[in-house]
Amino acid sequence: MKIVLQRVSRASVTVKGQVIASISKGLLILFGAEKNDDEDKVQFLAEKTINLRIFADENGKMNLSCLDIGGEVLVVSQFTLAGDCTKGRRPGFDNAAAPEVAESLYQRFIQQVLKSGLRVSSGEFGADMQVELVNDGPVTFTLER
Repeated sequence: MKIVLQRVSRASVTVKGQVIASISKGLLILFGAEKNDDEDKVQFLAEKTINLRIFADENGKMNLSCLDIGGEVLVVSQFTLAGDCTKGRRPGFDNAAAPEVAESLYQRFIQQVLKSGLRVSSGEFGADMQVELVNDGPVTFTLER
């Protein structure tokens, strides 16, 4: 499981010309499921993302989590995170989870984040989405499990 986590001042997802989700200050999470991913990985990464101290405190230091600031979360499925670009010029996706498995893991990840009490929005699994964001910092991290 791979996640790209971005601290944002705002972010949104558009599908077929309609904004389906938007957030203000918080986290944009790009979520990619791989073969052999399971519930333990989902729980670990959901807890890690909401508790990661990447927001500035009163001294400008990264000491606060999304929970601490009451931020919002936007989770977007992105199977290309499972892509392998080590050979040739076209990414291979042999390590990507099957769509039905990936969607289940994606939904379970969202449910785990929702348990935190934060406002959570999501993209549309499998859709052609346009994601807009203002990366605050910029601050971007990749997490794997």
